[in-house]
Amino acid sequence: MSFKIVVDSCCDLTPQMLKDPCFVKAPLTIQSNGSTFVDDENFDQADLLWSMKQSEQAPSTACPSPQVYLDAYCEGDPDDVYVVTLSALLSGSHNSAEQAKLMLEEDRPQVNVHVFNSCSAASGEVLVALKIRELAESGMPFKHVVREVEQFIYQMQTLFVLESLENLRKNGRLTKLQAVVTGALRIKLMMSATPEGEICKLGQAMSMKQALTKLVDRMAADPNHEGRTLAICHCNCLERAFLVKAMAEQKCKFAHILLLEAGGITTVYANDGGVVLAYG
Repeated sequence: MSFKIVVDSCCDLTPQMLKDPCFVKAPLTIQSNGSTFVDDENFDQADLLWSMKQSEQAPSTACPSPQVYLDAYCEGDPDDVYVVTLSALLSGSHNSAEQAKLMLEEDRPQVNVHVFNSCSAASGEVLVALKIRELAESGMPFKHVVREVEQFIYQMQTLFVLESLENLRKNGRLTKLQAVVTGALRIKLMMSATPEGEICKLGQAMSMKQALTKLVDRMAADPNHEGRTLAICHCNCLERAFLVKAMAEQKCKFAHILLLEAGGITTVYANDGGVVLAYG
């Protein structure tokens, strides 16, 4: 059985991973300071970061249309289509993918299709996509893959620290008071995603290094992390990603550690200097 894994562009697969023809990306678009950025292979992170710094308004994002998703589903005429979107509570991408699923089921009822709400973003979406590929390549039946991956998503953990909270404040995902207080005191908030995909605060630290150290200690204290894969996604801060990797190798027992670069949508959410971790 042939299969296709369609991901939205918040899934920060590496260029090497994207060489696998099983993966297809559906790009979101970003509006910032009067400019439009398409989150595809031509995306320029430096241009977007500069644009966001110059703007008083929050950048806005637009999800792929159902037709864009439908075209991606049909590429290569697969038997099975698996779809991974960022948290349905953060974007309309999931809803758009679901609409495309209904269109596909009407036109090609013989094709199996399932849309996964990653309840995460960035590195979390990557882990979900890689898990699907692992199971589908093993020959596991479609319904079994769906069941296994839904369980994987439920158990997956997403953690992050942001250098700047400005975009979260501008787009209403953080109260103005929280942003002002943390900015004035230079406090770094340690954040997480709830099982439903909402952003929540875990704690705080006085520096980025201290916050990242606390997150690694938190992972090390979780007995369920052993033997799993850690994905580290960074936004224009490779040294921080290497620091987290080194600490995780010293303190944790992950089987694999992946380093990922933020694409356009992750850049909007994480902003310059942000680090997003996920393990599962």
